Amino acid sequence: MASKLAVSLAMFSSLVLLLVVGSDAGSISIYWGQNGQEGTLADTCATGNYEYVNLAFLATFGNGQTPMINLAGHCDPYSNGCTSLSSDIKSCQAQGIKVILSIGGASGSYSLVSAADAREVATYLWNNFLGGQSATRPLGNAVLDGVDFDIEGGSGEYWDDLARYLSAYSKRGKKVYLTAAPQCPYPDAWVGGALQTGLFDYVWVQFFNNPPCQYSSTATSNLEDAWKQWTTDIPATKIFLGLPAAPDAAGSGFIPVNDLTSQVLPAIKGSDKYGGVMLWSKYYDDQSGYSSSIKSDV
Repeated sequence: MASKLAVSLAMFSSLVLLLVVGSDAGSISIYWGQNGQEGTLADTCATGNYEYVNLAFLATFGNGQTPMINLAGHCDPYSNGCTSLSSDIKSCQAQGIKVILSIGGASGSYSLVSAADAREVATYLWNNFLGGQSATRPLGNAVLDGVDFDIEGGSGEYWDDLARYLSAYSKRGKKVYLTAAPQCPYPDAWVGGALQTGLFDYVWVQFFNNPPCQYSSTATSNLEDAWKQWTTDIPATKIFLGLPAAPDAAGSGFIPVNDLTSQVLPAIKGSDKYGGVMLWSKYYDDQSGYSSSIKSDV
């Protein structure tokens, strides 16, 4: 029989090993909202695969426009039909999942024309989606966890101001998380300046639709070099590898599961800023089962 001391030491060693092994474990972030066939928000969170869900998108805002959310076939914001999402949002948050409003998108109508415009948008976001008060909250009374900058058009100006104004609301009690989805060519043309503020918690870099810095089986160094630059130069809490969840989810950049788990993740997980993987999108993930296939390696 082993002595109690030996058993205790063995258990302690196992615990240390578990901590070391788990220290570079990452999370999966998913975009939801752009396809009515992808299941409900509550179903998305119930999969247990995701720790962050980005609601896509608040596609119209800024420059005097009336802000408008677009959640494709899920609900009609014009008839106040998206307020029913409130219970789904709370259900996700009860499971420890952060639910974030993504602003922008590839085909939205948005721009910021001044610092004052940025302040106005921040006030709107606070009152209508975050911890403020408004009679016209598009998603009901649920309080979202933060705002995601998926800016893919317009100019690169004043996004840093928007980040500062939003971040200031964290002083009112509940933290407002700031995330962003820049393109992998560095620096990002739109939010490159905003990211230098150091106010962003999570940055899910889009390593797709950008051949010069995305993975290919013949040129793995493209992705690795870009990853090193992002994790070295951007003052964010965590950087995520943004990928398409299926081959047809993007024009290019899909990484087969085997390549991701055997080559790509081992090459990037050594970074202190490694946060995990972001996937576009829930609809494509349903088709491919990608998140389930990679979850234990992320």
